[in-house]
Amino acid sequence: MPTPHIEAQPGDYADVVLLPGDPLRAKYIAEHFLEDVHQVNGVRNCLGFTGTYKGHRVSTQASGMGIPSLSIYVTELATVYNVRTMIRVGSCGGMAPDVNMRDILLAQGSSTDSAVVANTFTAGVHYAPLANFELLDTAYQIAKQKGLDVKVGDIFAADRFYNDEIDMKKLADFGVLGTEMESAGFYLLGAKLGFRALSILTVSDLLFREGSLSSAERERSFNDMITLSLETATADK
Repeated sequence: MPTPHIEAQPGDYADVVLLPGDPLRAKYIAEHFLEDVHQVNGVRNCLGFTGTYKGHRVSTQASGMGIPSLSIYVTELATVYNVRTMIRVGSCGGMAPDVNMRDILLAQGSSTDSAVVANTFTAGVHYAPLANFELLDTAYQIAKQKGLDVKVGDIFAADRFYNDEIDMKKLADFGVLGTEMESAGFYLLGAKLGFRALSILTVSDLLFREGSLSSAERERSFNDMITLSLETATADK
């Protein structure tokens, strides 16, 4: 049945869902990559669509920005609509010295300054949110076959976009590849609710070096990420 945030009916979502933060990116994926598409959600303009990719049923649902927003949609997709595989497709800031513009980062794990992880466990437990290894390995193998510039490692999920108090350089020194705002909460919920979770991210800017993508470059590199995500999501179908 519909929820306060999703108006879809049971069965409207496929069992695999791509999760861009931006509703217009969800629409873009549906219009440019899927066939036989129909819209399944429009509540708060957080758009959701279902269609097919190479004959496989796939959905895409916008999640908004940050762990609190993503957690709403992910929880409802998993518990109400029985979605078993979710792949976050988003942009991130590159932090590590060997990370470059347009690289695709596969988040093996996600550090965070958010209290969402700490508040899930008793004091003294520092849980490490991790990706589903099957999805991670599949995405990496497909990316290498396609000749994509891909790196695997830790991603910092920031609780705030403007966070000058955080020593991002120290995080980079400890091997963190990039930063966004969702993956730690996403992986925590994957473990809690029993769905397969993976974040696939495109580097759209660099924290410690000059660099930015033109709109054409951004679209092309995001298309590579979307294709990789769809191929990964349907690899075992």
